[in-house]
Amino acid sequence: MPTRALTQPLPLKLTSTGFLLVWCVIAAFPIFWIAVMSFKSPVDAFASNPFQVIFGPATLAQGKGISVLDIVLGLAVIWATARVATRTLPRLIASHAPAGYAWAGWIIGSLTLAVGFVVVFFGLLPAVLNALSPIFGPLGRDVIGLSTEHYKTVWIDRGFSNNFQNSLIVTAGVVTVSLTVGTLAGYGLARSGSNLAFGILIVALIFRALPHSVLVAGYLPVFINSAEWLRPILGDNAPTLYGKPWAVIAVLVAINQPFTIWMLRSFFQNIPAELDEAARVDGCSHFQAFRRVIMPVMWPGVITTGLFSFLLGYNDFLVTSLLLDAQNQTMVPAIAGMFNRETTTTDQVVAVAAAVSITAPLFFLVMVFQRQIVSGLTAGAVKG
Repeated sequence: MPTRALTQPLPLKLTSTGFLLVWCVIAAFPIFWIAVMSFKSPVDAFASNPFQVIFGPATLAQGKGISVLDIVLGLAVIWATARVATRTLPRLIASHAPAGYAWAGWIIGSLTLAVGFVVVFFGLLPAVLNALSPIFGPLGRDVIGLSTEHYKTVWIDRGFSNNFQNSLIVTAGVVTVSLTVGTLAGYGLARSGSNLAFGILIVALIFRALPHSVLVAGYLPVFINSAEWLRPILGDNAPTLYGKPWAVIAVLVAINQPFTIWMLRSFFQNIPAELDEAARVDGCSHFQAFRRVIMPVMWPGVITTGLFSFLLGYNDFLVTSLLLDAQNQTMVPAIAGMFNRETTTTDQVVAVAAAVSITAPLFFLVMVFQRQIVSGLTAGAVKG
């Protein structure tokens, strides 16, 4: 039980809680509002009356809406998915994943859960609702205007799925390279007590502080002339890296690598060196001790660092807009282009739908890996 000295006075509790609630409302309101707008017709989406935006009478008049039954069953599916992601999935991975392969269990489990949610929510649920709506009478009648036509327009007609694929390529490349190099370098620097290791960390920090545009300008001649330099090796098939996702991956890894090294080094420093020594006594080489003993303990820190690397590649605008051509554009600059063009209100709602779409993977990742993120941040914040 908390001691009397650590007990907060009631006015302090009310004040801190009030500030926290105000911050949550301010932070969440834009996301909630654009999510509501993305499901409305342009007349409702840009209405001056907020209740018209929420309830969408013009959208409902077009025969597009959801009923009370739709809302209840939809929320039930979302709640069940969140419960599986936060409770059932971690328990299944802990009990069934082979020792040392928890990462594979998380990847397979997350992909399975994501595919299952898409199939149930967008495939099975509409069919079930169409069959149940006539049975439930008033509960099955549309009460709030809602339309998914803007999402169909942006993903199918506008080719936003190609931008999504390009974003996946960039983020997967950035996360894979950053974590691979970062774990090895962080482990080596954490176990090294030399002044050279400290100097390398200082240089990495300075490199991280450079403006991103400086790195883009430095790499630009390399990417433009890459075909000429690679032609003696690859012949006529030598590619030009400028405009391709691989160029963006190289620059973003250069930007992100000092951060991953610093962060993973702090995690490794909190792991007792006695674990390495015990593994060496049992006959493991240095790399075997790293892979079989240290890494299983390090997964919360790796997942936390991987999430930050994912966010860098996923949300980047400057590097991707400067280095990628129109065919290889990622989602963030593609959405910026939608808003910057002279468009109608319909096109603007389509752009809003695209902006809402890119937030879904972020919510899913945080929901699935929330325990690892919290434990990883806690482990990195406390010196052992």
